[in-house]
Amino acid sequence: MFYCREKELMKLNNRYTNNAFECIIIYGRRRVGKTALINEFCKDKPTIYFSALNAPAHRNLRHLSEAIQLFKDAGSASAPEYRTFEDALSEITHLGQQERLVFVIDEYPYLAKSDMAFSSLLQHIIDHKWADSKIYLILCGSSMSFMEKQVLGHESPLYGRRTGQFKIEPLTYKETALFSPECSFQENALIYGITGGVPHYINKLNIGDDVDGALLDNMFDRSSYLYEEPENLLKQELREPSQYSDILAAIAGGASKMNEIASQCKMDTGACSKYLNSLMELGVVKREFPFSNANSRKTIYSIDDSFFRFWYRFVPDNIALIQSGRISQLYDKVIKPYLNDFMGQVFERMCKDYLLYYANELPFEVLSIGRWWGNDPTEKKEIEIDIVGEVIEKTSGEKAYLAVSCKYRNTVIGRDELELLKHYASVFSHGQKCYYMIFSKCGFTKGLQTAASNGEVTLVQLNDMF
Repeated sequence: MFYCREKELMKLNNRYTNNAFECIIIYGRRRVGKTALINEFCKDKPTIYFSALNAPAHRNLRHLSEAIQLFKDAGSASAPEYRTFEDALSEITHLGQQERLVFVIDEYPYLAKSDMAFSSLLQHIIDHKWADSKIYLILCGSSMSFMEKQVLGHESPLYGRRTGQFKIEPLTYKETALFSPECSFQENALIYGITGGVPHYINKLNIGDDVDGALLDNMFDRSSYLYEEPENLLKQELREPSQYSDILAAIAGGASKMNEIASQCKMDTGACSKYLNSLMELGVVKREFPFSNANSRKTIYSIDDSFFRFWYRFVPDNIALIQSGRISQLYDKVIKPYLNDFMGQVFERMCKDYLLYYANELPFEVLSIGRWWGNDPTEKKEIEIDIVGEVIEKTSGEKAYLAVSCKYRNTVIGRDELELLKHYASVFSHGQKCYYMIFSKCGFTKGLQTAASNGEVTLVQLNDMF
């Protein structure tokens, strides 16, 4: 089943019907669904599909030769190998003269790294042979830093040749819920928290009607695919995977500042910074600054990939139970009681998604959004607001601030949370106009509902978000 990429698919198809040359860049982190989107687009279209190998240039040339021959004669037992990449691309030029032809290079960074001159060759072919052709070129890659710098960047030979680009993001929480319509809102929130909205992980988790059972069978089992997924990805993408794994474990354990992470991993901050930069390029870790203060020294690091955060939060600490097969006996004691705590950060992301994509009835439009922390001069301590934003009022067009509290607890939230939020917001906004919102897993007290009726605050319960 193909879910949730209808807009991208429509745009790709619209460009196909133009019959003009296209150079489409599709990129995003691994497992996010890029190849599934391309395959869906290529259905019933003449296509040469070449998935590059992390291998020397001569092997990629042989593989490309095979892809061309498969297009020309699917029943052929062998494929003639082209002498050079230029010869192979010339053959594609010839084939593209006969009909509208889609030419896909998946994992383009592997090919470009195996032959450093390939991007320049492709640029020359585009400029002199394909610009006036009907060839529909798709370059796809999972190395986001490479695609952004070496394909889309100013210094790339291919700069200016693209006709469109798609950065494929993980699904939102509402899109993730389409995979498990039989599950409750809380269960679908947890599925989103575990998988991060990555379709491949949603499928591999294989939810039936029991999320706990799915976790035991497909995550906390040594023979399952997801059990080894994070470590396999680190081995595939990075040298010294054990060092990166240590850093992720430290962050999952609560370390967020550079010196804390380096200290726990017993490395100097210079080396730690290098490893963190690599993890950020992969989209696994993110660096955050307080909202609207990108030059702040109060930098913190967190695991941005929700699946990695879940795995490093629960697998390493329970490795003995998993390996001995006893995790099912103790799941209710060592995993389940801590899921709400894990979901706190996930819930904040869900609330951001709600504000950006689904909150149509609010009296304002969100211009920018983030997290804020800083010093409270009154109480002389550091305080934090889950979500803050800059908004514009729909009626007056005036700008204001937004302060949001997100509480994923098994209890209702009371008036005291609003008073605390107002106080924190006064420190952040310096007295400027501010809207207040509180999100809750389990609802609100009558006192807080009365405050909402009076227009003091907007309340949103988990069920309302779906």
